[in-house]
Amino acid sequence: MIKEIIIDAQKQKLGRVASEVAKSLRGKTTPDFLPHRTVFPKGTVKNVDKIDINVRRLKKTTFSNYSGYPGGRKVHSMMDLAEKDMLELLKRAVWGMLPKNKLRSAMIKNLIMHHGDDK
Repeated sequence: MIKEIIIDAQKQKLGRVASEVAKSLRGKTTPDFLPHRTVFPKGTVKNVDKIDINVRRLKKTTFSNYSGYPGGRKVHSMMDLAEKDMLELLKRAVWGMLPKNKLRSAMIKNLIMHHGDDK
């Protein structure tokens, strides 16, 4: 039975929300948890725009992508990412908290995020 877990992110810290979402996406909040399970519950996060993030951390933290080619490294600050899309910021935080194995991409596909409370 696939269960949907709804989390309200309003006025909560980014790391707290991300760890709670990562636990629920893995299935650790259900009583029949098995680490090798491939059927994961859906995790819905509401009010992603209203997550509380420290301004100092926004300026200090950077993300980098590397294409594999010489000169192909791109560095983005957390501030730029937050201005562009808060959903991507939460997704990156949850991605880093999920276990680093083959089930990671299957877990992140069950993450559903909404800007407001109305959906």
